[in-house]
Amino acid sequence: MYTLTMTLDSAARTPMYEQLYRALASDIRAGKLAAGERLPSKRALCAHLGVSIATVETAYGLLLAEGYVRSRPRSGFFVSDFVTLDVPAQTKKPPEPAHPAQPVPDAAAAGPDFSTASVDVSQFPYASWARLYREAVCGHPELLQRGERQGDHALRAALCAFLSEYRGVVCTPEQIVVGAGLEYLFGVLLELLPPEAVCAAEDPGYAGFAHAVSAAGRPLRLLPLDAGGLSVRALEASDAAVAFITPSHQFPMGLTMPADRRSRLLRWASEAPGRFLVEDDYDSEFRYLSRPLSALQGMDGAETVVYLGTFSRSLAPAIRAAYMVLPPPLLARYHALPGHGMSTLSRYEQHVLARFLNEGFYARYLRRVGNVYRRRREALIAALEGIDGVTVSGSGGGIHLLLHNPRFSEEELLARAAAEGITLRGLSSYCAVQPPQPSTLVVGYGGVRDADIPDAAARLKRAWE
Repeated sequence: MYTLTMTLDSAARTPMYEQLYRALASDIRAGKLAAGERLPSKRALCAHLGVSIATVETAYGLLLAEGYVRSRPRSGFFVSDFVTLDVPAQTKKPPEPAHPAQPVPDAAAAGPDFSTASVDVSQFPYASWARLYREAVCGHPELLQRGERQGDHALRAALCAFLSEYRGVVCTPEQIVVGAGLEYLFGVLLELLPPEAVCAAEDPGYAGFAHAVSAAGRPLRLLPLDAGGLSVRALEASDAAVAFITPSHQFPMGLTMPADRRSRLLRWASEAPGRFLVEDDYDSEFRYLSRPLSALQGMDGAETVVYLGTFSRSLAPAIRAAYMVLPPPLLARYHALPGHGMSTLSRYEQHVLARFLNEGFYARYLRRVGNVYRRRREALIAALEGIDGVTVSGSGGGIHLLLHNPRFSEEELLARAAAEGITLRGLSSYCAVQPPQPSTLVVGYGGVRDADIPDAAARLKRAWE
């Protein structure tokens, strides 16, 4: 039987519900709470800890959203079937890409830009960015000299602090490699892996990693998804040693990987030497139905997760800054690599980004633009679901969603929309091997103007009704 031993500190900066959530999640990961075990009732936990019912409800809600527990009507909350890892636990510090870049049509579409590659640049903090850049150029001539090949320490330290607080990533600045774009970092990562290592990627999924693997002449396995993300059964049945995953917000399906699935992937990686998970934290900055979920990397005690992130999606596609957190085994191989004499990212941009993070500009910007995307998402869903036959899924985070309309085939949906001046993209274009969901389109709304949504919906209504 589970014994409540945690204590909460009302004077701490971390909210009480967050402390309770972390304590329970940690006990579940450690196996102190067994699969199927019932959590204390909300009222019992309130009385035991001396906290409000809202604190317990919020903590339980987070555990439910992340898949640590399941709810049974009128019975309470029960621990999910969670795989514990037989590795030493790590302590988290106390504490949201150029990425699926889709081809731009040759001819400009008459309607709004529903590309998944577009973001709302009207929200970009031009004045703050320009001031920081001007101060860097005018006041730091040393930035004209060669920098460290992993990226300047100031930026790596700023990233380390930010990722620890906002994403639960456990690392040091020495583990971070900064570069110009994820494509460059993919190339570096593939140099660190044994030549015989077979790589696996999600299908449907982001093609960048698969292209990099194929270009390097390495074997690639494209594996299917299920409701929880990458199929562990398919991964275990394959000969892959490296698996590329997007657990926070899978592209293009919009899935969020629950905690029990994450634990199974970590178990798979820990069961044989030389196995690694490559976690692309795609679109983790924007969540609408719950808080941003902690990174998979923070759950890893076996040093098997490579963590990737970029500013191209959250700030602007032209800002090519990307970063990679290497686990110690791969970091040692990185230092042994010849070449890579200096970072591929401008030292001026590195300096500006470091200040942008340290002085709070980035966190404030994410809150502002996140609210813009939230309102736009709600308006777009309401407009699309007003069309007969249309339903929406995969919209819990990020800046894209899936549109379903079984009244027509995917080909017919695209052709009819194009006749009304609306350029969209079908789910099949992201599938290499696996058959796509029928009659499904991928709709990006980062670059759509709010004022254009009603007209676009009216055009689609004419096209499909």
